[in-house]
Amino acid sequence: MKKNRKQICVIGLGQFGAELASDLAKHSDVLAIDSSEERVNAMSDTVQRAMMLDARDFSALRSVVTADFDEAIVSLGETLEASVLCTLHLKKIGVGNIRCKALNEDHAEILEAIGANEIIFPERETARRVAAHIINPNLLDFVPIEEDYRVMEVSPPESFIGRTLMELNVRGRFGIFVMAVKRENGGGFVFLPGPDYRVSGGDSLVMIGKEKDLLNVGN
Repeated sequence: MKKNRKQICVIGLGQFGAELASDLAKHSDVLAIDSSEERVNAMSDTVQRAMMLDARDFSALRSVVTADFDEAIVSLGETLEASVLCTLHLKKIGVGNIRCKALNEDHAEILEAIGANEIIFPERETARRVAAHIINPNLLDFVPIEEDYRVMEVSPPESFIGRTLMELNVRGRFGIFVMAVKRENGGGFVFLPGPDYRVSGGDSLVMIGKEKDLLNVGN
């Protein structure tokens, strides 16, 4: 797998899982897992690796997923047993960050109780939005404009805090433009901030540019 790219495992390749894996594979190294040969074959040319196995089988899962993975996404919301067992196995393997799709609030509570770091409700979040947040955890929100261009609201990474926009040179480094800054503590917006604007830790940066460039901010 390539250096400096997140290693992510997506388990469950239904509609949501397949779309999520496809989006993540554009920016990360993805291992996609499902018990259906048909689903695995459908993803084989889209992700870096696609494998058929039963994620309820600890030995089988441990043979391909290690603690070196940055993230694991359990998209097995159709059955409570499968998602619970898979989450338990991933915790035992030592994967640091586990996100799980849940059917309802009760399902979510069980998953959180056994160690899921984040719960995903597909009816509330699109796969594309979840993928974008996984790739860049500083992302707060984004709005598609056309083609690959987006407006995104991003929490400034640590390296931005205390520096001016001129010093950061985000346009030169990333090819993106800071349209506005949402000030901390309800301080309102600063539209078209000047080069001398100094970024604070509680600010949010509203930026426009290509999605791939916006997702690289701070990475």
